[in-house]
Order: sequence, then C-alpha cells, then structure tokens
Amino acid sequence: MIGSSVPFEAQRKHEHEQHTHSPSSNQPSSTPLIQQDEEVLSPIIHCMLAGGLGGAIGDSVMHSLDTVKTRQQGSPTTTKYKNMIKAYRTIMVEEGIRRGLYGGYGAAMLGSFPSTAIFFATYEFTKRTMIQDLQINDTLSHLTAGFLGDFASSFIYVPSEVLKTRLQLQGRFNNPYFQSGYNYKGLFDAIKTLISQEGPQTLFFGYKATLCRDLPFSALQFAFYEKFRQYAFLSRGLDYKKDDLTIDLELSTGAAAGGLAGTLTTPLDVIKTRIQTQNPSSIPPPSSSHTTSPSSNVHSKVKNPTTINTKNYTIPSTAQPAILNTSSIFRGLFIVYKTEGIVGLFSGVGPRFVWTSVQSSIMLLLYQVALKTLDNALLSDNKFE
Repeated sequence: MIGSSVPFEAQRKHEHEQHTHSPSSNQPSSTPLIQQDEEVLSPIIHCMLAGGLGGAIGDSVMHSLDTVKTRQQGSPTTTKYKNMIKAYRTIMVEEGIRRGLYGGYGAAMLGSFPSTAIFFATYEFTKRTMIQDLQINDTLSHLTAGFLGDFASSFIYVPSEVLKTRLQLQGRFNNPYFQSGYNYKGLFDAIKTLISQEGPQTLFFGYKATLCRDLPFSALQFAFYEKFRQYAFLSRGLDYKKDDLTIDLELSTGAAAGGLAGTLTTPLDVIKTRIQTQNPSSIPPPSSSHTTSPSSNVHSKVKNPTTINTKNYTIPSTAQPAILNTSSIFRGLFIVYKTEGIVGLFSGVGPRFVWTSVQSSIMLLLYQVALKTLDNALLSDNKFE
C-alpha cells in the first residue's frame, strides 16, 4: 500500500555529486544510469525511519474517515451511516472524537510505524537487488518489491488491523447509539478478551483477505503512481533525471494513484472487514416472536428474525449483512454480490477513496521529505569529517 521512492531523487543525486566531485570532474555521459543511482541510494535505516514516520502521520490524519468506512462496511443497512458526511457528523455528535471517530487509534498506531518501516526496508532492498544486481525490468521490480514488502509487514499490521477494526466498529464503551456485538473497555482489554475468549489465532482473522486486498492495491498503486508522474513531468516539460516535481504535483500524483487503486480494490476491502468483524456463532435461531436479533456485527430490534441457511452463508431476513461462513475470498465476493448487489461490494467506497488518496499523498510526500532530510544530514556529516 506504499508508493515508490522516486520523488526528490534527482535533487539528492545533484547534492551528492556536489559533495563528492570536484567542479572539474565530469562524469562520462556513457556511465550507466544504475551506477549513478548507486551513488545516491539512501541507507536502509533512513528508509525505515522515513517510511515509519510518513505512514504513522498519514494514518493518523485519515483515521476518522477509516472509522466511517468501517461502520459503512460492517453495518451497510444502518441508515445513519449510509452517507459519508452524515455518518461522520453522526459519529462525532453521538460518540465524540476520541472514542467515536478515533476509536481504535491506539491499535492502528501499534502497527502503523513498525509495519510501514518494515515495508520500506523490504521494498528498497528488493528493488535495488532486482534492478541493479539482477538487471530486471523496473516495473516488474517495483511490483515484486511491493508484493514482498506488504507480505513482510503483514505479520505486524494484520493483528493491528483486527483490533483496530473491531474497536472502530464498537465505538465508545457501552455504546448506547450503536451495538456492534463488541464491548471492550479499551485496547488492552480488547487484546486480553480476544485472546482469552477466541484464541490468539483470532488476531489473524482475515489474513488471506487482507493480503488479497493489499497486494493488488500495492501493484495498482505502483503502476498508477509511476505513470502519473511520467505524465506530470511531460506536462511541465521537466527532465525526469534532473528536475523535481513541485509539491502540489507530488501530492496530486500520490493522491490519484492511491485513490484509484483504493476504489478498484474496495470489494476486497469489504470482504476483509466482514471476515475480521463478523461472528457467525451469534446468528439467532429461527423465531417468530419479537426479539433482539444480533447479526454478526449489529444488534437491532426486528420482527420475525428468521434466517435462510445455505451451505456457505446465511441470509438474515432482516436485511442485515450476510454472514460469510467461508474462508474463500471469491466465494465471499459472490455471497455479498448475491445478497447485497454491487452496492454491497462497494459499500464504504467514498470514505475509502478519500482515505487512500489523502493518506497516500501525505505518506509519500512525508517519506520523501524525511528521506531527503536524513540523507542531507548524512552528507553534511561526511563533508566535515
């Protein structure tokens, strides 16, 4: 879910050459580009620090919209959450900012910095190895590095995502405005309760679904981001090897890449959210009396809460989200489509588009700025040694 480390590279290269070459020493024009790139490669530790910082700040800024998206996907039939702006305002008024819109923030930060740092370390190492040592095509190298980066960081961010999603869906403790089926006092109570009652393996609920969402997202984001940057350079008549894009273009290319990739992968995000938050054991038995019927993630008073059971899923007659009694991603997509239509598959697409576009642009810009700052500090230290 991360962009490439292309911005500002030309400037770092220029500054490095100023420090390491005398004015009369000109590099032959026939020098391979890879050798030039080797001179300006940032230390992996710089990539980790810059990536962790960019990821944590980007996630922090957009966490409230992520909460809205989770409510829309986890309870798509709840009227007050159907519209993004109305849902945002409703959660803020009813539950507040800290416990409502920023519910699950601690869980998010528990995984954000370390997982993004691991991603960038893996991404940069893999990319450099494939391009420089193995002479593999740049686009294929970026895609492969993104895949491996996401996989390496998934062992951190998936448990964090499970905790975050449940706490976001729950909202405040003893929430009188929305009953999600969860009622944790806080992050540590959620961890203790989840492990003691459901087992530590629950922390990896939706692991396959999360990877199936994030790996395509990374691939699309890389492809779009590189292409959009090429268009940006051409539109401004800039030299890709010498010039830098302005900050507004860096932000817009990152936002366009993240937003488009996020929109196209929304159905996979829906399945991921349902798997991580739904609890099939909470399906009520057939009954003709008036009662409170908890579906997988919301309790509501309904009439005649009968259910239709099939081999792989359950359709509550109350029009609540279908319970995904299957670990198959494709089967899950089929179930949601059959029971809720295309609207169900793209529930939460508005907040997801805004979240991925803004978070992507902020994270990528901050990553490049932090990386440039660290590299310049290192060059200055070397200069005076």
